[in-house]
Amino acid sequence: MEQVPETTRAPAEATAGPSSPVTAAAYTVLVLLGLLMGLLGGFQHSWYIRPVPVSAIAWVAGLFAVCLGAGRAMRGRGAACAPAAGWAAVTMLWLGVRPEGDLVIADDPSGYVYLYGGLLAVLAGVLMTPARGGSWLLSGYPHGAGPVRSDPS
Repeated sequence: MEQVPETTRAPAEATAGPSSPVTAAAYTVLVLLGLLMGLLGGFQHSWYIRPVPVSAIAWVAGLFAVCLGAGRAMRGRGAACAPAAGWAAVTMLWLGVRPEGDLVIADDPSGYVYLYGGLLAVLAGVLMTPARGGSWLLSGYPHGAGPVRSDPS
């Protein structure tokens, strides 16, 4: 049996990635990680070393690291958005006033650092993740990845 040289193989064979169930499982785990971070961070963000809310700063840094790491590991911004979506879903639940009058994320410096710092960390983690097909903004072409013809004929 004759072997086919590497250069004549179909591109789909050379770039075959993981199957859909594996990808779906990975995204599910990333969303669950974000949910867990939101659950734990909501209750543990208010530790101070006076006057600095060190726990809130640590949760913000961890959230940034998880979003950026997930995006780089799976080579896409969707993966960076998955833990961010889980964290945001739980955090939005914690912002509401409970019937007892309690707040999980209180109106104090640690709450502000955790909430607004977390939102900025998510944004930075997603935007610092390289796009899968390359950046359309930095591609050098006016629209998309291919050259544009000036003459339509």
